[in-house]
Amino acid sequence: MEMEKDILVMKDIVKTFPGVKALKGVQLNVKYGEIHALMGENGAGKSTLMKSLIGIHPPTSGQIYFEGNLIENYTTAEALKMGIAMIHQELSPVEHRSIMENIWLGREPKNKLGLIDHKKMYEMSKEVLKEIDFNEDPKTLMVNLTVAQMQMIEIAKALSYKAKLIIMDEPTSALTNKEIDQLFSIMRRLRESGKSIIYISHKLDEIYTITDKITVYRDGEFIGTGNTKDIDVSQLIKMMVGREVDEMFPKEICEIGDVKMEVKNLSYGKKFQDVSFNVRKGEILGIAGLVGAGRTEVIETIFGIRGKTSGQIIIDGTEVNIKTPRDAKENKMALLTEDRRQTGIFPMLTVLQNTIIAHLSKYVKKNGLLDHKQAIADTNEYVSAISIKTPSIYQKIENLSGGNQQKVLVARWLLTDPEILFLDEPTRGIDVGAKSEIHRLITRLAGQGKSIIMVSSELPEVMGMSDRIVIMHEGKVTGIVENNSELTQEEIMRYATGQQAERTA
Repeated sequence: MEMEKDILVMKDIVKTFPGVKALKGVQLNVKYGEIHALMGENGAGKSTLMKSLIGIHPPTSGQIYFEGNLIENYTTAEALKMGIAMIHQELSPVEHRSIMENIWLGREPKNKLGLIDHKKMYEMSKEVLKEIDFNEDPKTLMVNLTVAQMQMIEIAKALSYKAKLIIMDEPTSALTNKEIDQLFSIMRRLRESGKSIIYISHKLDEIYTITDKITVYRDGEFIGTGNTKDIDVSQLIKMMVGREVDEMFPKEICEIGDVKMEVKNLSYGKKFQDVSFNVRKGEILGIAGLVGAGRTEVIETIFGIRGKTSGQIIIDGTEVNIKTPRDAKENKMALLTEDRRQTGIFPMLTVLQNTIIAHLSKYVKKNGLLDHKQAIADTNEYVSAISIKTPSIYQKIENLSGGNQQKVLVARWLLTDPEILFLDEPTRGIDVGAKSEIHRLITRLAGQGKSIIMVSSELPEVMGMSDRIVIMHEGKVTGIVENNSELTQEEIMRYATGQQAERTA
């Protein structure tokens, strides 16, 4: 097959939902043997376009050509038969079934008696797993696999359908760096075999590492397409957000005051031991380290979600005993959790309900009823102050973009008037424009004298926002460094991989 030919051509695709024109005549051309990035802020239309392609939401108008043939009025099952497969961001394996049962679900090979031929299914699974260099026994239960391994099984399943075009939606959001490298090596192998991949991600470094071409959408419109090597980062960001994001990390110099909180020799079982650091008023303290270093566990222990094994937490010079999140709140702490969907938002509740839920006692009147007027006034104030884009405060939060959901969670905690704010991966899975706004908000809070402790897996974010950085490796603090012009990502990575002796600032 000539690699210069298009495997997919989508022309003038329009998709209308009641009251919303989600796609306004967009296009996409993907070649054989190409890794093609789809870029755009949340709400740009990327997912809608892909759902149109795989038959979930047929386009309202426009044409789709696959391998030179016009395809229309088809189902997801028919798209799979044609060779179009999608690996969704939210994986949904049948956990208590084996790898091979998951791969061939509903398509199990049968013997002459019409019964499932387990031996043949085992051999077929070995064959397809070999394509992605996956050595786990096909009889292994899915529940025993890591998220990265489950993703590999999804790729194997796509290959079992003889997929020629594979769509990957945010495939690395829950993977470690090593697992990402492994995924990229499989993607390169698929590309070499002539398969095409459509890749959706907010992580710019990944886009420049693995993709050949980029197509950008904004507000349901096609903005442009080009070779990855020909589009620089600032140009790409401008295409996505429609303006220059001059300052991805708008860190202002804030006045840093006295030590607000000191953590001494804090331990939690085998997860982390003897962690010590302090944070001052008006300071943004970054916590860096690889997945599994114990960063999240440390802040959850300080916040009372986990019970510490030993150690002290001292606030304003006085030791405090925090056993529950309620104790933490009483000590003027707030925690923005790592997983917005699982432990942050209440998807079926409104923006208003999600905003006031951590501080309901503030709105209970003497007669025991809720002061709706005050709750509405406070929510509207935060919607305006931190630019939450929502049709109204009565909109269900699940209908908002990731960045705006995150801002609602920030508003929720700001209502409690905290003095110490823990932010765990505050910009994970949100787009470039929203990231910049969240960063600006964090800086503004530091400027008000609040103490910010920010965990992030993205080194540019840690270095762009922090005054000092605590670096962890396998449950221990390996370094605390001043964030100045001499600090490099390489130095942080040496501490994060345990290759450098302890250094404290």
